[in-house]
Amino acid sequence: MARRRGPDEDPWMLHCTNMPSFVRHPGGLRDHPALVLNADFRPLSYLPLSLWPWQEAVKAAVLDRVSVVAEYDTLVHSPSIAFRIPSVVVLKEYVKPARSSAFTRFNLFLRDEFTCQYCPSREHLTFDHVVPRSKGGRTTWENVVASCGPCNLHKGSKTLKQAGMNLRRKPVRPTPEQLQNIGRKFPPNHLHESWMDYLYWDAELEA
Repeated sequence: MARRRGPDEDPWMLHCTNMPSFVRHPGGLRDHPALVLNADFRPLSYLPLSLWPWQEAVKAAVLDRVSVVAEYDTLVHSPSIAFRIPSVVVLKEYVKPARSSAFTRFNLFLRDEFTCQYCPSREHLTFDHVVPRSKGGRTTWENVVASCGPCNLHKGSKTLKQAGMNLRRKPVRPTPEQLQNIGRKFPPNHLHESWMDYLYWDAELEA
């Protein structure tokens, strides 16, 4: 299936300069990606944003697995039919959210908003055990925090009191909903206009 651009159309590129550097998108997402919504019209995820390459979106639409609610102006052609590339699709079957948050490197950084929990730095992030493992500290949500390299080196195997350091906030196990809400703080630098009604429609209105 070949894609044809209009004569005045420039390639539509998705730039994620506001996104942490280790969040990667497949190369196919750089050109006309589709925002994927659950059956309740909410994104499956905010960070990374739930996007499909245009080829997957077209295939899912042809197989009747999604409803197309918004389109690009660009057409793709098969030998017998032409389609506008979907820009927003909705799953026809609801995907239940996870009941608990996986304890992963990415989710822990997300919980801590990609910020050292001892200082405001967002550079050279690693992990630190609040209660050092050498003193019985466990590798759990409640005892591991994001830390910049200098703070991690300074604290070493000392306790907070011994190191003269304080946590910015107490580490806790986040819920999937809490991680979703934090992820909304890190949108891609460029969002297609057709996505906007679906990205923040459920946000609380400010007084």
